[in-house]
Amino acid sequence: MTDDPTSDPMEHMARTLEGTGRYRVLRPLAPRVLDQYPEGTGTRLGMFLDLETTGLSAAKDEIIEFGIVPFVYTLDGRILGSLEPFSRLREPSCPIPAQITELTGITPAMVAGQSVIPEEVERFVAPASLIIAHNANFDRKFAERFTSVFTTKPWACSMRDVDWAAEGYEGRKLSYLGMQAGFWFDGHRAVDDCQAGIAILDRDLPVSGRPALGVLLENARQIRCRIWAENAPYEYKDMLRQRGYRWNDGTDGNPRAWSISLPEEQVEAELAFLSAEVFARPVELPVTRITPWDRFSTRC
Repeated sequence: MTDDPTSDPMEHMARTLEGTGRYRVLRPLAPRVLDQYPEGTGTRLGMFLDLETTGLSAAKDEIIEFGIVPFVYTLDGRILGSLEPFSRLREPSCPIPAQITELTGITPAMVAGQSVIPEEVERFVAPASLIIAHNANFDRKFAERFTSVFTTKPWACSMRDVDWAAEGYEGRKLSYLGMQAGFWFDGHRAVDDCQAGIAILDRDLPVSGRPALGVLLENARQIRCRIWAENAPYEYKDMLRQRGYRWNDGTDGNPRAWSISLPEEQVEAELAFLSAEVFARPVELPVTRITPWDRFSTRC
């Protein structure tokens, strides 16, 4: 027996096709799984989280599937492998919309009688040094509503904390990033999406040559500030949107205003821009300082 992948006739065929320069072959996602946490210093335990829900509103919709995959990484952004996942279905208090079943494959029959209690999630997440999600702005709000343990962890986003466009990628969807990285997977089930996210971060980026996780960690550690452009004139909404501002309707307890998140060192210049180009007068606007423990939370 040999571990040489070329001994597999299908892999041999794939390499032959790729060798012509006329074909690209997608391979199935093959997670690197560890039997146990490796001994030694210089490693941390991260957890990649994905939630399937009954809708998009964390205020009224509910979680129907938890997927959390622990993985071991080094401080410079190298992934050593993943560990046993947390995978649970949960029956919501209202029917699962048909479009959600179509998207996720999760049927009412699958979740009937299934439950997840906050304490079991808390025990599982407790050892994590970092939580990552692909669109953490969505997942963190649902997770924090379910249990406050998620308020005690720093968060990062595999969609936003790597500049995929600068690295030659034409999209940020998980399935697209996977295809450009050379693999396919069964999407829209929580653990599969987590394993795909880990695999995407477990690669050197094609332009910079840096490990993708290392870039994510560097960006996630930055202190950022959110500027709230309260009472900005309506006619400037398109300018603000094009500049990267997002509208907040105020239902989450934050200001009803356009807002943008920037590194601390860019805040003074942005406030000067708003005073000169949007408000046409000196203004004092709310600024929220955001640490890695606050990012993507409704608190910001």
